[in-house]
Amino acid sequence: MPFELIRSEILVQGRAFKVKRDTLKMPDGRETKLEIVEHGGSVVLFPLDKEGNLLFVRQYRSAVGKELLELPAGTRDENEPFEECAAREIREETGMQAGKLQKIGEFYLVPGYSTELMAAFLATELKENPLQADEDEFLQVEKVPLKKAMEMAERGEIQDGKSLAALLLARSHLEKYLV
Repeated sequence: MPFELIRSEILVQGRAFKVKRDTLKMPDGRETKLEIVEHGGSVVLFPLDKEGNLLFVRQYRSAVGKELLELPAGTRDENEPFEECAAREIREETGMQAGKLQKIGEFYLVPGYSTELMAAFLATELKENPLQADEDEFLQVEKVPLKKAMEMAERGEIQDGKSLAALLLARSHLEKYLV
């Protein structure tokens, strides 16, 4: 017997997501309530310059109370195609435009309570072409040699989950840079 949705109610309607409470009938017949974050999807970018440097952004994350080193990322505008979102976000967050964007995978960020599907893109052939950054973002771009970035991830120095997932997904596309 599968899980059955009995009812769903919206608790909060935010700018980028909404929170709902679902009442489900479980396979054993009991009912349970789950709070779910409904999110329209997002992208994470793996911007690699011609010198083999990876572009990260450092930004303050209020939820954890500290700055994190992260790969550039952002939320889709409504039904915006993932590739268009990726092309926009790299320009907003790093000031660089990707001559080539290659989708390298996708994953759910936190499927225990969110619908957010994130697509990961390898961005190469970078050239300067900035877009106005979001007014609530204060980002510092940092170039890190690819091999060093992988070592930082392995040592636990990168704590952002989406960045770690993108580093793993990109690995098979980067063998020539990791020698």
